Amino acid sequence: MNMIDLETFGDLASVELSAFADKPTTLTEGQKEASNLLWTSADGRTKIGVWECTPGHFTADRTAGGEYCHIISGRASVSNADGSGTRDIGPGDLLVLPQGWTGEWVIHEHMRKLFVISSSPDA
Repeated sequence: MNMIDLETFGDLASVELSAFADKPTTLTEGQKEASNLLWTSADGRTKIGVWECTPGHFTADRTAGGEYCHIISGRASVSNADGSGTRDIGPGDLLVLPQGWTGEWVIHEHMRKLFVISSSPDA
């Protein structure tokens, strides 16, 4: 029987991140993001990490994999691509973006989140 190691990650509010860089899908000039990928599954279909973003507006595309976001700090509004279904999120909230979702984020206060991105085998 193979032993599978357990992994834990603590104090996500202070996990060190990469250097801030321009947000590629921003609609707000000067918006920056940084992240740290904590874990990737053996098949590469699931990724877990911590992400931060400065205030601004950007587009998001989750056609290749769904995302689960646990907000650690900051505030944002997230809307479907057609502008419907806006949700306001903040510390302690869990946002589910199903695989196939596209839309936009507006970061109101510098945000940090834990993310889990998972894609189905046929994605």
